[in-house]
Amino acid sequence: MSALPPPSTPAHDFKKVGVLFAGGPAPAANAVISTAAVSFIRHGVEVLGIKHGYSKLIDYDSSAPLVAGEDFIQIDHRVLKRTRNSQGILIGTARANPGKHISSPEHFDDPDKTDPLRRVYNGLCSLEVDALVSIGGDDTLKTANKLKMYQDRLPADAKRIPIVHLPKTIDNDYMGIDFTFGYFTAVETLASEIRNLLHDAEASGSYFLTETMGRSAGWLAYGAAIAGEASVVISVEDITGQFAAEEEFEDEGETKQRTIMNVDMVVDRIVKTMRAREEEGKNFGVIVLAEGLAEFLPKTHLEGIPRDDHGHISISHVNLGGMFAELVADRYEEETGRTKKVTGLQLGYESRCAQPLAFDVMLGSQLGVGAFRALVEEKLNGVMVSISGQLDLHYVPFDDLVNPETLVTMVRFIKTGSDFHRLARFLEVYDDDPLE
Repeated sequence: MSALPPPSTPAHDFKKVGVLFAGGPAPAANAVISTAAVSFIRHGVEVLGIKHGYSKLIDYDSSAPLVAGEDFIQIDHRVLKRTRNSQGILIGTARANPGKHISSPEHFDDPDKTDPLRRVYNGLCSLEVDALVSIGGDDTLKTANKLKMYQDRLPADAKRIPIVHLPKTIDNDYMGIDFTFGYFTAVETLASEIRNLLHDAEASGSYFLTETMGRSAGWLAYGAAIAGEASVVISVEDITGQFAAEEEFEDEGETKQRTIMNVDMVVDRIVKTMRAREEEGKNFGVIVLAEGLAEFLPKTHLEGIPRDDHGHISISHVNLGGMFAELVADRYEEETGRTKKVTGLQLGYESRCAQPLAFDVMLGSQLGVGAFRALVEEKLNGVMVSISGQLDLHYVPFDDLVNPETLVTMVRFIKTGSDFHRLARFLEVYDDDPLE
């Protein structure tokens, strides 16, 4: 039997490609990096791994060249040996944001606002890369789009570095793709912890109130709650109707309103679940809250909380789980006359570099191959690689994913009343007040 012929090399002009990972870690990160890299290497393209996101590029100065081994590495077959299933991130990561001063297309006319992007562009040019593979979450996609827009405005004879983005987030809140790599591993990791906590809670007749990752949407919280058999799950999508309120705030001298959480009603909903479970003979359980609920707290709870380069509050400074654990325990005692131990816990960081499940390795591998196919086979620029169905590749233009006026990426929420949303509610115990 004759061997299969090697794949033919499509015609291309790429000699060197840069690969960059930014934002929080995710399981199967190395599957993405390694398959993207090996796809180029096997077709004669040198691959440079930019270390720690944009943190080195954003400060690039021609008088201080980027240093091999410190600021970037050459990725070759030796580096890639058995890395597809490995944990961690081969090239590290960081949250540096070179586009943080740009929030509208007009800002590209301001050289001060675009200076960090200029430094990034010049740094990439100094490495002589012919294309960039960007791997990261919605903020990294936002940066990739701004870097492309910056180049679009350069003189006609200036070097252009096409950019392809690979979506990464354990939150799974990306528009344009069904599931992001690392999501199912993160769900399984958190679900396993919830199941462990259930045994602890049952043994002591108590509750754990867990705060899971999921800043903008509830996919991770819902998935972990469903797979972990939690008692109730609440995320940002649930802050509507009686669970929502309005609060005024000042923005550049103008009074505006924002939607906030009706904390009393959310606490009441949790206690109703606890009491309904008691009627079934269950005096224990695990409650799951998505960390993004912290953004919906009244301003009195957020005073002095720092924000990152992307404008997000530092959720670790809020201790949402601990706060709600105390409120729930107090309300339960008020209503029943009995005390109930409710322990607040933060879950999430332990899931970001967990050993990836096979599905996430497969999904991440296809995304990595998709980067090569987008750039070399399809000759694309400014697209996000997407996967649907049976790992079928698609390429979504940045313009379909980013608000053209604010340049902010669009978040995919769980649709209230959708079958996925209703699944969690169907599995819960409540009396007459479902969260839908």
